[in-house]
Amino acid sequence: MSNWKTLLLRIGEKGPEYGTSSDYKDHIETCFGVIRREIERSGDQVLPFLLQCAEQLPHKIPLYGTLIGLLNLENEDFVQKLVESVHANFQVALDSGNCNSIRILLRFMTSLLCSKVIQPASLIVVFETLLSSAATTVDEEKGNPSWQPQADFYVICILSSLPWGGSELAEQVPDEIERVLVGIQAYLSIRKNSSTSGLNFFHNGEFESSLAEKDFVEDLLDRIQSLASNGWKLESVPRPHLSFEAQLVAGKFHELLPIKCMEQPSPPSDHSRAYSGKQKHDALTRYPQRIRRLNIFPANKMEDVQPIDRFVVEEYLLDVLFYLNGCRKECASYMANLPVTFRYEYLMAETLFSQILLLPQPPFKTLYYTLVIMDLCKALPGAFPAVVAGAVRALFEKISDLDMESRARLILWFSHHLSNFQFIWPWEEWAYVLDLPKWAPKRVFVQEILQREVRLSYWDKIKQSIENATALEELLPPKAGPNFMYSLEEGKEKTEEQQLSAELSRKVKEKQTARDMIVWIEETIYPVHGFEVTLTIVVQTLLDIGSKSFTHLVTVLERYGQVFSKLCPDNDKQVMLLSQVSTYWKNNVQMTAVAVDRMMGYRLVSNQAIVRWVFSPENVDQFHVSDQPWEILGNALNKTYNRISDLRKDISNITKNVLVAEKASANARVELEAAESKLSLVEGEPVLGENPAKMKRLKSTVEKTGEAELSLRESLEAKEALLNRALSETEVLLLLLFQSFLGVLKERLPDPTKVRSVQDLKSIGAEDDKPSAMDVDSENGNPKKSCEVGEREQWCLSTLGYLTAFTRQYASEIWPHMEKLESEVFSGEDVHPLFLQAISSALQFPLH
Repeated sequence: MSNWKTLLLRIGEKGPEYGTSSDYKDHIETCFGVIRREIERSGDQVLPFLLQCAEQLPHKIPLYGTLIGLLNLENEDFVQKLVESVHANFQVALDSGNCNSIRILLRFMTSLLCSKVIQPASLIVVFETLLSSAATTVDEEKGNPSWQPQADFYVICILSSLPWGGSELAEQVPDEIERVLVGIQAYLSIRKNSSTSGLNFFHNGEFESSLAEKDFVEDLLDRIQSLASNGWKLESVPRPHLSFEAQLVAGKFHELLPIKCMEQPSPPSDHSRAYSGKQKHDALTRYPQRIRRLNIFPANKMEDVQPIDRFVVEEYLLDVLFYLNGCRKECASYMANLPVTFRYEYLMAETLFSQILLLPQPPFKTLYYTLVIMDLCKALPGAFPAVVAGAVRALFEKISDLDMESRARLILWFSHHLSNFQFIWPWEEWAYVLDLPKWAPKRVFVQEILQREVRLSYWDKIKQSIENATALEELLPPKAGPNFMYSLEEGKEKTEEQQLSAELSRKVKEKQTARDMIVWIEETIYPVHGFEVTLTIVVQTLLDIGSKSFTHLVTVLERYGQVFSKLCPDNDKQVMLLSQVSTYWKNNVQMTAVAVDRMMGYRLVSNQAIVRWVFSPENVDQFHVSDQPWEILGNALNKTYNRISDLRKDISNITKNVLVAEKASANARVELEAAESKLSLVEGEPVLGENPAKMKRLKSTVEKTGEAELSLRESLEAKEALLNRALSETEVLLLLLFQSFLGVLKERLPDPTKVRSVQDLKSIGAEDDKPSAMDVDSENGNPKKSCEVGEREQWCLSTLGYLTAFTRQYASEIWPHMEKLESEVFSGEDVHPLFLQAISSALQFPLH
């Protein structure tokens, strides 16, 4: 990398680029000297790189702003071009709805104001344009209140930029900035404080949140007003421009051109509730709230951090996580060395965990946060590991109230995290969970962690890791292998079924075809033993052949999948097939999930069959004590919607190719027509058309481009037909899914006249001191130690939690079918209010 690029990139950091100095002023002066000369040689390269640095290392924006202010003193034309580029990029970000670019560029413009580069009045115009758009959006008559998330986002952008330039705005244009803040207060008075309880980490009894609580926008305004009343003083934003104030004051101000905010879609003309709800969902998806505070540590751990400083550090951390996601070590290094004067390890841990658990989904996969936390533990060995451990303990204490989807992510993260640190954890602290009932959330959490660890390592290693709490071995998965029913025992005569299994195994070893297998099964086994025995022999034998590894399993399914398809052509028989798979792999949860997933991938079982099997009695009783049924259901839904997503991407790509082919075909025809209309001499005689060789080539081109266009159109029609079929099947799947949830909950939920909220449900269990029939340990028949909630109530809480999780996760696919779901599932007289509350909170939309 060029020297000037390295200086720009590493400004403000401790490193060899700036010698031993860590003073911001020295860094800026050194960088300014080099960049000033480089602009004369290659200004067209410096400008985009400087902008890229400012946008992708936003915690250094004050440094870049000051540097640009100094450049403005000597090269006004270069800075004018830079300001124009910033404005152009900002307008593009507004037009495309790029949330991160909008927020960062507005912060950058505010910082440029501090360096006397941008005219304060023109920045106020930008603020007021955004604020005017926000106010119009939430206006019932002029706007579309369903798109309030966009309006909130614009207001958040304005407020979040003020820590970087509020002091200068208050000094230079006090009336104008006061007018903006008053306008924001007016906006808050007309917007709706909508409930986002379905996105809360913890559900402490109520799905609906208290509307009296301040939401994120109101809270941020309070922090900014507190900052203003404190003279705009804060510790978290460096102000290097003050060191050059005497010089910068001589710089020329540059005007920002007006901006135009993106218009939101028109409100539904027919006042359709479903369409209005879908618009709100689309707006929330496009303009999500980037942080929801976890608040798991005691206040005294961060007592020295002011509210506005906490917000700024959160911004820094989230920006670094976002822009440096391709280089985790660099990401961890920047997170550990933010430009603040106070310690922030606890705040950093809370922010990271808030992202891991963020609902409806985090910006990145859990694996990314795992790696960043691991690198931070290594970069800050004396402080951060203990903080992370404290966060885990705090979350463990609240596990019974944690959202089910967030809990699943926490299990994935923690098991993977421990695998990077030799599975070391003081398990003796949690050994008491064995005294809790099998359905107690803490016990289930520890059990799922240990089972995930076995997947990441091996059984004996995990047993060794819990040697300080050997009793926890009870929660490890069984060590036994597959449950093969036709194993041969020495000294015992083979049964007829064992002989058939051995014969089938021999045919596989001889590599007979699937068709030969089917003929043999239909002639030899099926007529004598019937369907159930035939299915058991085939499934047990083929799975046993494929049990050595994932590769063996895949090979068996690829080679003999037709056998399963022939035996189980409909959903009823596929449910029986899945039950047999579960029986064979009853000692290995992971292999059950993998086998079912692969079978669905090869279309040997349908998603509807998987849903029916998950909600069969053998699994329903496990809903509150194991995550296995939910994992398999989630895999099936994921695969279904991934297929739809892939089809949509294919259609989008083919549509683009069709347009290109249309243009090529049209151009070829125009060229041929032009050639045919020309007069040319052939043997001295005038003839219409160019020479025959050229005409032949042009006609050939027209034919080829026409054929290519036709082929693409046929491919597009085929993909669209597949998508329409998939969407139609999705509607049937969703109806089955919600009807299945409704059916099992209806059997177990208490009378709705007694229980109308989750708090009521928890209260029933808390008041019941005596163990019920379901509260007895199924293994020894003895009552287990008391738990806050009884087994029946915990089953209901777990199932309702997963109903919320799946509804929230697949909301984008649910909304197009909402009218059908409302009419056939959600509107019945016997629908329990807790069922509706779970779905309403997930969709953030009232069903009635």
